[in-house]
Amino acid sequence: MHRRAFVSLLLAALPGASAAQTAAPLLGASPSGSPAFDAWLQSFYGRAAAAGVPAVVLDRELSGLTPDERVSIADGRQPEFSKPVGDYIKGVVTPDRIAIGQRKRQELAFLGGLEQRYGVPRDILIAIWAMESGFGAIQGKYDVVRSMATLAADGRRRGFAEDQLIAALKIIASGEFPRERLIGSWAGAMGQTQFIPTTFLSTAVDGDGDGRRDIWGSTADALASAANLLDHGGWTPGGAWAREVVAPPGFDYSQTEGPRMTPAAWASAGLRPADAQPWAPSDQAAEAMLIAPAGAAGPLFLAFPNHFAIRRYNNSTAYALGVGLLADGFAGRGPLTAAWPTETPLALADRMDAQKALARLGFDPGEPDGVVGVNTRTALRAWQKARGLTADGYLSMEMVRRLRSEAAPL
Repeated sequence: MHRRAFVSLLLAALPGASAAQTAAPLLGASPSGSPAFDAWLQSFYGRAAAAGVPAVVLDRELSGLTPDERVSIADGRQPEFSKPVGDYIKGVVTPDRIAIGQRKRQELAFLGGLEQRYGVPRDILIAIWAMESGFGAIQGKYDVVRSMATLAADGRRRGFAEDQLIAALKIIASGEFPRERLIGSWAGAMGQTQFIPTTFLSTAVDGDGDGRRDIWGSTADALASAANLLDHGGWTPGGAWAREVVAPPGFDYSQTEGPRMTPAAWASAGLRPADAQPWAPSDQAAEAMLIAPAGAAGPLFLAFPNHFAIRRYNNSTAYALGVGLLADGFAGRGPLTAAWPTETPLALADRMDAQKALARLGFDPGEPDGVVGVNTRTALRAWQKARGLTADGYLSMEMVRRLRSEAAPL
């Protein structure tokens, strides 16, 4: 059956499909060169129409669409080596970047209004701006429609990619921005603050009052949108994002990434602010989680609710630390008390071997995929505690060696 006729029948069978949605798609006679991509595209047309994307937009934007091989390669590339968190922080929290941020906080007059409206400090917004696009300089050069179609057809993240593609098509259909303006990263993040299309639709705002939400060309729109995202993500005005702390000898590090308690409760467990300054009144009632990003040998932090609001932007402890420490630098706060330890980067084989060893020893880290996430760290802490080791959940090369040795077949 010809593609046009096939999709027409598919759409006509959809319950409640409108006349516009059942119009035959003009997908063109020439295949993309990828049978799998063409088959996905046929099926996607009906789902997008059912989601409310007008047929005229689908006909125009999907006609002649081909996959982008660069996107498939980028999505399938897992880093061979995992950068230690200390190296990551040293790479993003730099004197040059702090100097630029301090200059921007003085130059951008609209920041005071954003602070008043959303309660998010300007330093946090500038730090996100710095992290996401180098203060707007690096926004990506990919066609978001084509990128999301490629990811969806590849199938590894089909649900996510289709949602983003439908959102991008709805942006185009609304007339707010044409397709040529929807430029971003290979993974679909757009503009100065790198919003994915669904986040743009739900959260982007007009910060400069010109009637458009131009996160590409307007810094005011981009930072207002970031502030709105953090506000919706639970940002607490006046609250800290985190506080560096020190632990006493013999401290039970298995509590990391565990209970959330007030600073007073953590003080009863022996933790003290690293700078010896009292807790701010706004933080005294807040419940914080202890995190040890580089293990017991590195800096320790009490992560307050605002830390987790930052992670609504990017659910990575290292990312949230980078944003928070940059913001502290912009505000003129001093460096951390504890130094980041020097660590050997772990190869993919090291990380996967550790996960397989934990599973073999009865400590379930989940799928052995080489990603050291919360499940792996929880399993590692349990194994460390059972072996009388410092149970900080940090996978160092020493821990990899111990796990390999213990799990090796006799």
